[in-house]
Amino acid sequence: MREMLEKIRNQALDSIRDAKQSDDLEAIRVKYLGKKGELTQILRGMGKLSPEERPVMGQLANKVRGDIESELSSKVREIEEMALAKRLREESIDVTLPGKRPSLGGLHPLTTVLNLITDVFLGMGFNVAEGPEVELDYYNFEALNIPRNHPARDTQDTFYINQNILLRTHTSPTQIRVMEKQSPPIKIIVPGRVYRSDAVDATHSPIFHQIEGLVVDENITMGDLKGVLDVFAKRMFGEKTRTRFRPHHFPFTEPSAEMDVSCVTCEGTGCRICSNTGWIEILGAGMVHPKVLEYGKIDPNRYSGFAFGMGLDRIANQIYGIDDIRLLYENDIRFLSQF
Repeated sequence: MREMLEKIRNQALDSIRDAKQSDDLEAIRVKYLGKKGELTQILRGMGKLSPEERPVMGQLANKVRGDIESELSSKVREIEEMALAKRLREESIDVTLPGKRPSLGGLHPLTTVLNLITDVFLGMGFNVAEGPEVELDYYNFEALNIPRNHPARDTQDTFYINQNILLRTHTSPTQIRVMEKQSPPIKIIVPGRVYRSDAVDATHSPIFHQIEGLVVDENITMGDLKGVLDVFAKRMFGEKTRTRFRPHHFPFTEPSAEMDVSCVTCEGTGCRICSNTGWIEILGAGMVHPKVLEYGKIDPNRYSGFAFGMGLDRIANQIYGIDDIRLLYENDIRFLSQF
């Protein structure tokens, strides 16, 4: 039996030294130390030995098992270290190579212009107000002095959810909502998305953006309106920008006007952008109609106010020289990456 144990030990150790991978070591362990392994079979035959031989052979068998297990553990560590070294060689990184610059997004031109306009009015003491895009007919039309069947509704055809609920056509409904909840003085701007049932072309879209302004207090005059909007124009388009007001009609203001600014491109001399007039229409404005103040639960005999509204898309086009509103909504990265 001694010779058999020595033979098993030598064979097992030789096999372990020649092993190249972990699977080979596992096969060797099963062959010699498994439940049906060669060394296990010999240990099961120990009962046939004489009482004198049994402890001697038992001690030798345990030593053989220990030698095999020790060599297996040593070989496992060696193979793992070799595998790690191989991975480090194959997966090595040249830290001196320049890295790949990540692709970063940027603000949409409409967002950039909105931030600029908001900063201008915040600097003049205005607050920012918000209102729902899904609006009641009452706030969108009636409370703004546009009753049912009024011809002004034809120019603001929109998307109706039912007879009394619609997608707002302008940000003006927020004026009424603010006046109902807040007593004068009121000084707000209302940026937001609006909707009209327009065909898509270079100058029209069924969805666009507006910024509304409202000031209500005692002794507010048209001079205050002109002063605020003149400061706005110079801050947005440059100190040399000139403004002019033309009489107009809006149901919710009286008197009403449209404001033009001198063309940024040609500085008022005339070019293709301004149709050779030297002026570009930029917004509508006027003194808040007394009926609108009454709808907002404000006494028109004590308070007066002015309001204005501008298209954010139109101002963005003017600042960046964009001649087609569709470019702002097509999400073409080649166009947007310019900004």
